[in-house]
Amino acid sequence: MTSPKTAHRLTRILSMLPWVIANPGATVHEVCDRFGYSPRELAADLDLVFVCGLPGYGPGDLMVAYIDEDEVVVEMADYFSAPLRLSPPEALSLLASGMALLSSGQAPEALQRAVDKLQAVLLPDARDALVVDLSEPELVAELRRAAAEGQVMHISHMAMASGAVTERDIEPWSVFSTMGNWYVTAFCRSAQGERVFRVDRIRAAAPTGETFPAAEQAPPPVVHYSPSEDDVRAVIRLEGPARWVADYYPVEVLEDAGDSLTVRFSAADPAVAARLLLRLGTAAQLLEGEEVATAHRRLRDRILARYRSSQAPAAQGD
Repeated sequence: MTSPKTAHRLTRILSMLPWVIANPGATVHEVCDRFGYSPRELAADLDLVFVCGLPGYGPGDLMVAYIDEDEVVVEMADYFSAPLRLSPPEALSLLASGMALLSSGQAPEALQRAVDKLQAVLLPDARDALVVDLSEPELVAELRRAAAEGQVMHISHMAMASGAVTERDIEPWSVFSTMGNWYVTAFCRSAQGERVFRVDRIRAAAPTGETFPAAEQAPPPVVHYSPSEDDVRAVIRLEGPARWVADYYPVEVLEDAGDSLTVRFSAADPAVAARLLLRLGTAAQLLEGEEVATAHRRLRDRILARYRSSQAPAAQGD
């Protein structure tokens, strides 16, 4: 599953490269301003695509991307200079995806126009040949109506990590579907901040009778984690093979030393960070976070105990 952070990075790279190719001599400032980069992020993305290319992988097949003084240079990447041609299955998949988003009620008008144009090309004589309709959980319509009318909702929500059920008053902003699940993004009065709740983890929802003013600019409907004051925090040093963690998890980068990355990791449950550390092995080092260290030791000991017990019968048989 691709994280929203990784998908955003890939989308920005695929938007930036054709523009730089079409505008030779573009400066770092121009590219950063146009695509929302910081100079460090731009350099990192250019390093990522450097010597990527098409099969053959000879010197003439690999692109060059770098910063020369204040100029962004992308060469030997002509395949990015023109729009890609979609195969029929790819075009049909794209059309179905667009129609699925339209059926969720969260699509912008621009997507409706794009879907109409694509459908006219792919299915010009069969307007209703393809119908996509996402099934909705019971609470989706109620939460969507509350968001549209500015109604404060009282919800009973079960936390994913602990299974604990909490009572909260929320000001719903939008209801959307992504990665096979439905979510509501809202201002949570209990947490005093933005939160994203998975709808199937809301056990009950009812209007409080209060209303709230519409947000001037509601956050985009994406799934992300918002750390709270009660979260467990740990400082972790990530060696080269583990740097992907910063792209997948909502971490705070404390230091980028090139060959390693030091981040602050937040989670509602220390077991989340403990499992990650166990997965990363020697590529990660816990620098701070006693609760995470304790959870990591317990998890490691449980796994070792299970392994030893599974080996015991074989040892006795010998």
